[in-house]
Amino acid sequence: MKDERGLYYFPQAGNHEARVYVRRGELGEIEFRLWQAHHPEVWEKHGWIPLSVIENAARLYRAERNPEADPLKLYDVAVAQVLLREDRA
Repeated sequence: MKDERGLYYFPQAGNHEARVYVRRGELGEIEFRLWQAHHPEVWEKHGWIPLSVIENAARLYRAERNPEADPLKLYDVAVAQVLLREDRA
C-alpha cells in the first residue's frame, strides 16, 4: 500500500493502527520506519532504520535477553521486497 508517507504494510493482521513503512536507502539497503496512530511521536522521533541495523539489534536482544524472541517479526523483509518491486513496476 502507499500513502503520502510512502510504501507500507500492516505488521499485525487486522490491526490498522500501526504501519511499517519501507524504502530503499541511498546505498540500496532496505530501510524501515514505524508509524502508530496512537503514538504519532514515534514517527517524529525515529527516522529510517536500515535492515542491517535492525538485524544486529535483534541478534543482541536474543543473545542478551531472550534467545527465543524474534524481534524481526515486525520488520518483514519479504513483504518489503515485494512492495518495493511492485512500486518500481
